Amino acid sequence: MKLHDLSDDKLLELLELNNIAAFEEIYNRYWLKLYGSAYSRLKEREAAQEIVQDFFISFWINRAQLKIHSSLQGYLFTAIKYSILNYKRAETVRTSYCELLLLANKTNFYNSTEEYLTWKELKENIDAGVNQLPPKCRSVFELSRNQYKTNKEIAKLLDISEKTVENHLTRALRYLRVNIDTAILLLFFFFH
Repeated sequence: MKLHDLSDDKLLELLELNNIAAFEEIYNRYWLKLYGSAYSRLKEREAAQEIVQDFFISFWINRAQLKIHSSLQGYLFTAIKYSILNYKRAETVRTSYCELLLLANKTNFYNSTEEYLTWKELKENIDAGVNQLPPKCRSVFELSRNQYKTNKEIAKLLDISEKTVENHLTRALRYLRVNIDTAILLLFFFFH
């Protein structure tokens, strides 16, 4: 019997036995469908491809720990849905931070010495907050925000998982949000 004739359940059994041909069959059976789902939500080819590829890499690496209680198809589409949500959340955070820094660094907004000092104070508050982060968390944050590295690139550079990168970024942003909210409120009242 050929692999493409096997049920998803049988392919999962073979996958548990480290059968790479079973993995390839699952990959070939579902890659395009998962890509289509990711693309329809993101409307970005590269991001959709990267999400699906990263998922399949993780799927293969973690095959021994997989506990699929529903159908394989349901599991795969749910996993892609959560990967997309994580991607969107990370992009939203990255965009917000970049916009804040761009705004803080644009000198043409400085109409007076007082405005300049307020912007300078905000930048100093952000920098001071970043310097208070634990070393690994600070490294991840700086690679993401200052060098514009993706979570995947940071994970490779620091030899940690992408989930650990996400956790460090979430922790850093939570800390900074609490510590610079006062400065942002001052700016809001000052400029509006």
